[in-house]
Amino acid sequence: MGDVFKALADETRRLILDELATRDDQTLFELCSLLISRHGVNSSRQAISQHLAVLESAGLVTVRWQGRSKLHSIERGPLRDLTQRWLEPGKDTRCGST
Repeated sequence: MGDVFKALADETRRLILDELATRDDQTLFELCSLLISRHGVNSSRQAISQHLAVLESAGLVTVRWQGRSKLHSIERGPLRDLTQRWLEPGKDTRCGST
């Protein structure tokens, strides 16, 4: 769960997730374009690629290849697990118990 918090701590990564939440299967080029046009984020493609790698490592983004295109999608499971930890009454999640 620590990786999820680390990934969510960065504003650019949260913006990437916002864009993927509106539409899955986006390329790096599409995400860079959206971040510039909608949010004014002028990071390099390499920087956005590194943010995507952090999100993928935390399990928040999945990647699949379609031909030569690498497509990114949001993975909602870790976010659901995170919120249920505190919002689902009676569920004991301390010390890894379920």
